[in-house]
Amino acid sequence: MLRTPSGGAGKGAAATDSGLMSIGTVLNALRDEFPDVTISKIRFLEAEGLVEPRRTPAGYRKFSAHDVERLGQVLRMQRDHYLPLKVIREHLDAMERGEAVPLPKLGRQRDGEPVPDPAEGPTAARIGREELLAAVGIGEQELKEWESYGLLAPLPDGAYDAEVVTVASLVVQLGRFGIEPRHLRVMKAAADREAGLVDQVVAPLKRHRNPQTRAHAEARTMELAGLAVKLHAALVQSALGVRLP
Repeated sequence: MLRTPSGGAGKGAAATDSGLMSIGTVLNALRDEFPDVTISKIRFLEAEGLVEPRRTPAGYRKFSAHDVERLGQVLRMQRDHYLPLKVIREHLDAMERGEAVPLPKLGRQRDGEPVPDPAEGPTAARIGREELLAAVGIGEQELKEWESYGLLAPLPDGAYDAEVVTVASLVVQLGRFGIEPRHLRVMKAAADREAGLVDQVVAPLKRHRNPQTRAHAEARTMELAGLAVKLHAALVQSALGVRLP
């Protein structure tokens, strides 16, 4: 639950007697749950129509408790479901109109928009470049640098697999400890080698004539990937002499 400080005595310029908050106060309220959020990201979400703060005669933004709660919902749906901002905005607007609407699920994308395709079953969610920048709170130059090191890569249509958000967020967190993107190339190379090993194991299944056997290849890939991740984590912990919770 987000903490939304109320206005009143002792709050100074950060909030008015009516309970409105400055963007700095909003940032502090959101950071408890979303440590990577930035003022730039809040402004971007405003520009995309996700929130509409009031403006003082001098042009300063003033946010209500409802604005802060809505921002939290937006950030939560981005983080947990990788939904595009347009879909999030439509979903929240429908909820505020009192409509009982389920949380959207993404299918394939056409021209940058998610479209349902039940015939093909579940597919990976995607996220656009601008949404990736906003979700992680980085700039275009940083993203280009990370791409140059092979840490992130767009799909042929320019969008990104939603898992890229997780990768980018981890790069940001490691950066707080002085680990720069160029230092992570060795980890990317190790991951590529591990993926190559898994591919070698499942390749015969993927080439099989039997459609059921080919379908089994995906399940086997996921199982092997999970084991590889666990082994990698165990090896790192063993090398460092630590045990993570």
